[in-house]
Amino acid sequence: MKVKTPKKIAVINSFAGFGRCSITVALPVISAMRVQACPVPTSILSNHLAFPHCHFDDYTDRMPDYLDTWQQLDLSFDGILCGFLGSVRQIQIVEDFIGKQSASHPVVIIDPVMGDHGKAYRTITPEHCEAMKNLVKSADIITPNITEACLLTDTPYHESSWNKDSLEALSAALHAMGPSHVVITGIMEPGHFINYVSYDDIACTCSTPIAGESRPGTGDIFASIIAADAVNKTAFLTSVKKAADFIRTCTKASSQADIPVREGVCFENFLHLLVL
Repeated sequence: MKVKTPKKIAVINSFAGFGRCSITVALPVISAMRVQACPVPTSILSNHLAFPHCHFDDYTDRMPDYLDTWQQLDLSFDGILCGFLGSVRQIQIVEDFIGKQSASHPVVIIDPVMGDHGKAYRTITPEHCEAMKNLVKSADIITPNITEACLLTDTPYHESSWNKDSLEALSAALHAMGPSHVVITGIMEPGHFINYVSYDDIACTCSTPIAGESRPGTGDIFASIIAADAVNKTAFLTSVKKAADFIRTCTKASSQADIPVREGVCFENFLHLLVL
């Protein structure tokens, strides 16, 4: 049997040992899609922060040496997937890495994790937002939720009434920052989650029925599927629908199995659905 050499994605995110989020979901999801995932930890956590206690080790000071070693080895990647960055300095380190990789023309996917439900996370400063705006200029694909899309574009947030015109204007503002492919996630309508997809001459909404409680790690799963599909040249709209459907399947099963919300979704049972 002829074996096809897998493409490679550098996955930049935090590492939480328990709770099904960040790098610990990205690695199996991307691997199931027959892409090699190469992790770059930004921090090491015993578990994610929804638990009452957490051991936390900031990896910022180690990141430059880690990435410089890859440069010395002349390693290159087909894609770069960037998730949560905890500080302006981490954003600058990632921006430098992307610049050094530009000769190999990787697809750059950025999930600009900064907030939810209309508010920035408590650790996200105005300086952080400005640095993220600058980083997004380097992206080919971005996957902000509706809150993060508003933060990136200085658009007033509101809970509902995101009609076609307002979403088109919001995505246009995001495209103007540099990314050619945009998906705005987490838009709520009665009984449904909406993703707004915009690229080339396509602009449309994808509706997915709500299947259970909102859970940690679903954004990481979504971005991982988008990233693996991007380096495998899957059509963007197809990829968004695949990611949304996969998360719905996992969420529904997790609710039926009474898995605690803070433990994320039991995606392990469904990885076979992602195999090409």
